[in-house]
Amino acid sequence: MSTVTINGRAESLPDDQEALLVDAIRDRLNLTGTKLVCGSGVCGACTVLLDGEPVVSCLLPASAAAGKTVTTIEGLAGAELHPIQRAFMAHDALQCGFCTPGFVVEAAAFHDKWRAARSTAVPTREEIAAALSGHLCRCGAYEGIYRAVADACAGRFDGGDPVAPRIEARDKVTGLARYTVDIHHDGQLEGVILRSAVAHARISGLNLAPARAIASVAAVVSLLADDQVVRFVGAPIAAVAAKDRHAALKAIAAITFDCEALPAVIGLDAARREDAPVVFEKQDRKRAHNLAEGGGGPASWNGNLRGPSAVFSQRGKRAKGWLAEAKAGGNPLLVEQTFRVPTQQHACLEPHAAVARFDGDELTVHMSTQAVHDMMEKIAKRYNLPRDKVRVIADHVGGGFGSKGSLGLETVAAIELARAAKAPVRVAFDREEELSVTGYRPAAELQISLLPSPDGSLQALSLTAHADTGTGVNSLIAGLARLIYPAQAKDLVDFDVLSNLPPGAPFRGPGGPPMAFALEQAIDEAALRMNVDPILLRKRWDHDPNRQRLYDWAAGLEVWRNRKPASAQDGRYRRGVGMATGYWLYLWQHGSSVELAIKGGRIVASCAVQDIGTGTRSVIANTVAKAFDLEPQDIDVRIGQSNLPAGPGSGGSRVTASIVPPTLLAIEKLKTEIQRSAVRLPLPGSNAPWRDLIAASPDLVVSAKRQADGKPPPGVRPALREAGFMGLVFGWVFRILNHIEVGAGVPSSVQVIEVEVDTWLGKVRVLNAHTGLAIGRLAAPALARSQAAGALIQGIGYALYEAREVDPVTGHVLTAGMEDYRIPGIADMPRLDVHFDEAGFDHVPGGSVGIGEVATVPTSPAIANAICNATGIRLTEMPFRPDRLVAALKRRTAA
Repeated sequence: MSTVTINGRAESLPDDQEALLVDAIRDRLNLTGTKLVCGSGVCGACTVLLDGEPVVSCLLPASAAAGKTVTTIEGLAGAELHPIQRAFMAHDALQCGFCTPGFVVEAAAFHDKWRAARSTAVPTREEIAAALSGHLCRCGAYEGIYRAVADACAGRFDGGDPVAPRIEARDKVTGLARYTVDIHHDGQLEGVILRSAVAHARISGLNLAPARAIASVAAVVSLLADDQVVRFVGAPIAAVAAKDRHAALKAIAAITFDCEALPAVIGLDAARREDAPVVFEKQDRKRAHNLAEGGGGPASWNGNLRGPSAVFSQRGKRAKGWLAEAKAGGNPLLVEQTFRVPTQQHACLEPHAAVARFDGDELTVHMSTQAVHDMMEKIAKRYNLPRDKVRVIADHVGGGFGSKGSLGLETVAAIELARAAKAPVRVAFDREEELSVTGYRPAAELQISLLPSPDGSLQALSLTAHADTGTGVNSLIAGLARLIYPAQAKDLVDFDVLSNLPPGAPFRGPGGPPMAFALEQAIDEAALRMNVDPILLRKRWDHDPNRQRLYDWAAGLEVWRNRKPASAQDGRYRRGVGMATGYWLYLWQHGSSVELAIKGGRIVASCAVQDIGTGTRSVIANTVAKAFDLEPQDIDVRIGQSNLPAGPGSGGSRVTASIVPPTLLAIEKLKTEIQRSAVRLPLPGSNAPWRDLIAASPDLVVSAKRQADGKPPPGVRPALREAGFMGLVFGWVFRILNHIEVGAGVPSSVQVIEVEVDTWLGKVRVLNAHTGLAIGRLAAPALARSQAAGALIQGIGYALYEAREVDPVTGHVLTAGMEDYRIPGIADMPRLDVHFDEAGFDHVPGGSVGIGEVATVPTSPAIANAICNATGIRLTEMPFRPDRLVAALKRRTAA
């Protein structure tokens, strides 16, 4: 047996010649800071040092490390942290933290070589990007990473522990943070799912006996629906739990069944043909997956077309009539265009995963989830268990972006297998599963018509969206255009187009980015035809007070004032400046509770909420610490467990607005109790009276639930009230079904983006981005900036790179690996200017609302408008691939 030195200790290597170093590190040695994500050397999360050089351990045979020295993230720091670790903490160069260990290991190696050769010279952004180009962060923490590496190399973090704005930062930069995929119980088994290899079929004769006969297999269960029909490639058939993944895969291969192939249809265009096979017959329509968190509404069906849903239209027939008249009369102000947006994958770096364990009649489930409390309730209901017998835990979550808000197959399979095997079972999706069957932002075709009136107001708007929802329903894209740019009439129609593909899922501002892509380009085009500054036209048409202030900010930017039209540019490289507007709803969750306690002279804050990288721990800690004149690190925050006081799900940008108000109420209660029970008051002149009182206080516990907002200022109303009667109905549905309130005021975003276009090769590079955000007072300023940066980089990915590709005949996802599905890397991060307007939400206790959704909505149309400003070409299909841009330039030249 060969050995390797890992973090200073001699360790044996597995005899299996096919074993990879990442498996030896994680499974044999339980050094879980090294993360397995892509399995193809693309993402860098599994990076370790081999004899001092960075390598990706997911491609390296364990035997190749024999006789060598390996350093993992856990061994990087000695008696004190490495300067890179300190810098990452100080600059908040992380969010969910799943990719952080790989970045830190690579950056530390770069730092050490740089310092040896260049002392404290500061590396350029280009040098840092080149060094870290093999690493990906789906949260988009690149801006902080740039600053951290530059400052560490400059010697600014050579000693002393920094004050980190994110209270769990130390655990994340040292690899100590434990995610669901890192959980390992004694006797734990590995679960694997058998999935359909065809897009539509009826399964019969399912024979699980051959799998059960394999010695290392502990449980096999069927996952077929009661109609035994699979409707997409990857649909579940059965699941196996075995001693390890290799054995489970062998057992999966042993299962036999009969497969009667049924007619299938793949994708948006094919599903709309008159002769297209039907995905759901009338009696089966309730089997369609629901894409809408708010429940959706009724709609008619016509084959694979569900809709029209036009509940948010306003005088729709009048809008159609005006637009038809304008078209017949050749009105030059009429803007008409068809836009297409791609399917965008969530591509979370931590896969969907669950670990289920029964202890007698009690069930504990570790989940990578965005809603620990809600998942506890759903599991208890599904399995008819008392709520106090179910515990859901998510200590750290490696990204979600909307895809981990429901009770997923990974959890159902883990529970079923654990119950059958009478042992703990982990089910963690591989990267192909993650990029094919866990949801996505649906592709869509958007037809828009926009008509300014002769007096310069907005007369009519029509937007029809056909969303490529797979086997899901209740998309909402066009309807969101009701809540911005008041018009005399609006015709807003949504269709779901069903086909034999996996169902979509909510994704960061669901429906918002595709709606804005069409609408914001149409607004810009109208400004060109009216010869009006695009910002001034929006100020004229959009009366929201939050956005009015942001328009003034944007209009004053030097980059906007100095932009040049396309006609004033020539040569290969052109620069353009574009802007766009976005909004989201202000949401908060009823019943959200926070408990504050004094235990052993320290304040402990508890809530059954989770932190998916958005900084929830720090928001709670900051709020409590500020009230007691303490530091956030003085507060113990307990979250991520369903047996704590009920908390909100991390979706819809509702967490901060749901937990800060009850935290403030609990603070007042705790202060009263501390003062009432004080044996002695602080000495006169004490510079830390609350610290003294807390240290001397007996143990105390108080709690508070989320209270109602105060009275909003005149003219500020809940956004859905602007949508008339149906807006009120949808608000009621949100409240009853999801306990979510749509509050008064609208979180808003205005972005101004500068791009460089290579007119020869068709490449677009985002140079500078200015993001203005009206989201109320900042509960955690550094983390809010990180969220703004991450939202922007995901919007850049949507505009320039990301698109799921599917075989149109078989339904197999072709971009099922990270080498095929391109997400932005660190070199794609532009220089970023973030402007926070903290007014507008004083009626909200604490004054804070959410940022995650609104900050990504306008990015893709702002880039499109910038490209048009540079070239005079309006691109109507994302992503803006080089071939599409070159073809458009050639068509213009030919014309």
